[in-house]
Amino acid sequence: MCNKGTAKKKILILDQFTTRLLSSCCKMSNLMSEGITIVEDLHKNREPVPEMKAIYFMRPTAECIDKFIDDFKPKPKYKAAFVFFTDYCPDDLFDKMKKNCAKHIKVCKEINISFLPLEAQVCVSGDAFSLLYSPSSKDRDQTLETIANQIVTLCATLDEYPGVRYKKYSQPDSANGNKLAELVDNKLARHYELDDNSKKKGKTPALLLIVDRALDPVSPVLHELTYQAMAYDLIPIKDNTYEYDTDGSKKEALLNEEDELWVKLRHMHIAEVTGQIPKLVKEISASRDEKKQADGKITIGGLSQVMKKMPGFRKQKTVHISLAEDLMNHYQKNVEKLCKAEQDLAVGADADGQKVKDPMRTLLPVLLHPHDTTDKIRAVLLYIFSLNGTTAENLNKLIQHVKIEEESGYILNWEHLGVPILSTPSMFSFRKPSRRDRSDQETYNVSRWTPVIKDIMEDAVENKLDVKDWPYQSECPSAWNGSRAVSARQKHKGSSPDDLRSGSRLIVFVLGGVSYSEMRCAYEVTHANKSCEVIIGSTHILTPRGLLEDIYNLGKQPMESFNIEDKP
Repeated sequence: MCNKGTAKKKILILDQFTTRLLSSCCKMSNLMSEGITIVEDLHKNREPVPEMKAIYFMRPTAECIDKFIDDFKPKPKYKAAFVFFTDYCPDDLFDKMKKNCAKHIKVCKEINISFLPLEAQVCVSGDAFSLLYSPSSKDRDQTLETIANQIVTLCATLDEYPGVRYKKYSQPDSANGNKLAELVDNKLARHYELDDNSKKKGKTPALLLIVDRALDPVSPVLHELTYQAMAYDLIPIKDNTYEYDTDGSKKEALLNEEDELWVKLRHMHIAEVTGQIPKLVKEISASRDEKKQADGKITIGGLSQVMKKMPGFRKQKTVHISLAEDLMNHYQKNVEKLCKAEQDLAVGADADGQKVKDPMRTLLPVLLHPHDTTDKIRAVLLYIFSLNGTTAENLNKLIQHVKIEEESGYILNWEHLGVPILSTPSMFSFRKPSRRDRSDQETYNVSRWTPVIKDIMEDAVENKLDVKDWPYQSECPSAWNGSRAVSARQKHKGSSPDDLRSGSRLIVFVLGGVSYSEMRCAYEVTHANKSCEVIIGSTHILTPRGLLEDIYNLGKQPMESFNIEDKP
């Protein structure tokens, strides 16, 4: 941002997206240390402060530009403006701003960050589900343009010029990925046409894979039993805030990267979480103690003395004991009864490895049990996915059995994603991806399913992606063109961020939303392949119930325009 010397105190003005962006990566104390004393909303009425300079951090949209101009016409609200756009500002908007406010603007820059970094290896561009998949959407092409621009800013922030590949589909409903790959590749070429040294930037050791939600409809529907995924499925967590009871009063806790215990627990199976909490508390406490001793800030003391000085950490322990108990209660009350049937349908075999010959026999106990309607819909969908579609007669019976005759869109609308619901003579055109053999891996009987995206990540890292299914949109650097397997050839000493950065990087972008189980896969593949860091991005984060509502709403009119604020 601008130099501290420009003013002792400054005002920071944000739109809705940049408010979320800054909230995800810094605190008010960080802003105050840069001389910012007031943070305002661009779209709300504000009192003039003519003696102060204002920093505008906003998206380059017509609405934001108009609000900015209003601040300086007819009379300026601030002494000067320092303008920072999240990405490329179109020439017509830039000219409009220049024409009306040029004398008030001291700095105007594009900083290439029009995405939300939610976790260390996860980012989102903004929900656009109905615009991408609704049959009545008129803004699909413009939405893909917007998403392409956001992916380019992600690559620019990572300082990567990746090769681009995409999942090829034969169904026209699943062609969004093909179009997006072409858009991204063209925009990357323009962005990197010249670097700071006036030399064309070459490809970096990175690969960008464009994937559509149709690749794997199972993972976001299944009951996942790892801690984070289970929490967002079964507990009403809003804005990452978990409400819990302690000592007879309600309290709130934020589940994010600041919570060290959450970061270490979130990908663990729920069966392990409760037992790991005390162990991890000791580990984190000991590491904090060692760090402070190394810094010379405290004298040597026992664990109990350290804990007494960390009330915030004691709260984290209480929070996660409470959350783990909540989840186990849900599991024992209802979810456990669903998991065996769901896993058998998803995997196509039972826990002993015997093939499921009659999926209806697996589904029937779920339909006959008094589960809630949403859980029955999820089971019916898994049954249909297992068959690659069912007959109209069978589908009607299932809809009647679940009693959703008036809400059949929860099931039928999956067709808009290119996922077969009704079997047809042309079904040969849709084939499920071949799966990796994981029979030698230890797992829980109720957690045998592995998201398809993990197979894709591992195949990409080992250069095993079939070019017929994953065409090259552009030339890939040597690390990704099949000349060598990254994980087998590159050797690094550790798995620190520096070590990972010295290797290659795989960026996977999933159109239509990404589930928490798929996010977990990015971390697992990174951990297993020390020379390759995996970043996963998407339009938004999916929960099973949220996805079903999105699917159902495809039968309604879509939003008028793409809005990144709508969903995380």
